[in-house]
Amino acid sequence: MKILLVAATRPEIGLLTEHFKLPEKDFMQTPEFDILITGVGMTATAFALGQHLSAKYNLVLNLGIAGCFDRSIPLGSVLNITVDEFAELGAENKEHFISIDELGFGRSSYSAYNNLLSESVTKLKKVKGITVNRVHGNEVSISAVKTRLNPVTESMEGAAVLYGCEKAGIPCLQIRSISNYVEPRNKAAWNIGLAVKNLNEWTLGFLTNT
Repeated sequence: MKILLVAATRPEIGLLTEHFKLPEKDFMQTPEFDILITGVGMTATAFALGQHLSAKYNLVLNLGIAGCFDRSIPLGSVLNITVDEFAELGAENKEHFISIDELGFGRSSYSAYNNLLSESVTKLKKVKGITVNRVHGNEVSISAVKTRLNPVTESMEGAAVLYGCEKAGIPCLQIRSISNYVEPRNKAAWNIGLAVKNLNEWTLGFLTNT
């Protein structure tokens, strides 16, 4: 099975690329899997996928760290984001947000479709994520998005990957590790190192046993 691993930044999967002694490039190839570093955000992700996504891949594995709205989930937890939504795609009508679905111009929510039954995937907690251009750091906006969408995770790329895979008809997974809670910006409370370590260890195990 040929897999395309997709990450926004190299540091998020740096332990993995070091393990396999891969070059410092945005696109790295091996016999079993390729790795695509897209850059941060939906636009960069969509462009990079447009260049490299093809039917030769049996699975796209989107990897990264994420913020979490649910404080019962420990930092460093590795989660399976099975549904992701473009949280800002729509219009404002005074204080009310109108989704692109309500406007009749498209869909905001996409799912990760695959038939993988491997234990490394099935044991992960399945959650809903949102994809944003601006990560939340204000109590008012945090409360509003929780009320409107009830997400568990927040990233800047996830829904774009799921969208691209659906359009291309390619199975996909989105796996993220929690680096911080979504709150007013507080870098002292982040644990990026633990999140990256756990994400890379999970990915190495997945690749080894797939």
